[in-house]
Amino acid sequence: MMLEYLTYAALALLVVMFLSQAIRILREYERGVVFTLGRFTGVKGPGLILLIPVVQQLVKVDLRVMVQVVPPQDVISRDNVSVKVNAVLYFRIVDPERAIIKVGDYMAATSQLAQTTLRSVLGKHELDEMLAERDRLNADIQEILDKQTDVWGIKVTGIEIKDIDINETMVRAIAKQAEAERLRRAKVINAMGEQQAAEKLVEAGRILAQEPQAMQLRYFAALHDIAGERSSTVVFPLPTGLLDHFMPRRDNP
Repeated sequence: MMLEYLTYAALALLVVMFLSQAIRILREYERGVVFTLGRFTGVKGPGLILLIPVVQQLVKVDLRVMVQVVPPQDVISRDNVSVKVNAVLYFRIVDPERAIIKVGDYMAATSQLAQTTLRSVLGKHELDEMLAERDRLNADIQEILDKQTDVWGIKVTGIEIKDIDINETMVRAIAKQAEAERLRRAKVINAMGEQQAAEKLVEAGRILAQEPQAMQLRYFAALHDIAGERSSTVVFPLPTGLLDHFMPRRDNP
């Protein structure tokens, strides 16, 4: 009786072990790459999957978008500025078969490819472009990565440059450059204002020279402006042409 009980228990244990090896349940975002005697036989899932124990093996693949932080990379820009740049990479698997068969470790391969591409692309641009044109650089890096990872069945959905770290010496140099640029612009704007003012004064002088009465009206307007201010001192400008009427005329011999 005891022997039969042990036999039934052993059979039950074998059945449980068989079912545990034969039954797989994959979630909605998972797929299973099935190998039969070492050869690829298909992609299954999601839901309930039945396998032949020992004969068939299953490798799970996650189809969700994965986020991977690209470690800080030492980059020398085209204008010979040394910076540290890190980024965030977003990608997902679109072909589980190629992701498992074509590359040994798609996570590590994608990470290393992102690091080298980040260094090579940013090294072709100047520091000002890195700081001001991140969107364009992100698009260029994503396009290159997407082309190279397509053979692995991976789709790069985006890459974002997070931080661009510059050493303190270069920060001071950039600050001096920015200050000099602002000073240059201020001087140029001031010179342009002086030029425009001089042109308008010349034009006004030409108009006043054509009509002597206009100069007299301008004189009265200046007196009106002075009278409107509360000042104890009033300066009366005297046109030089007015003195000609009081000076004795000298007839030519």
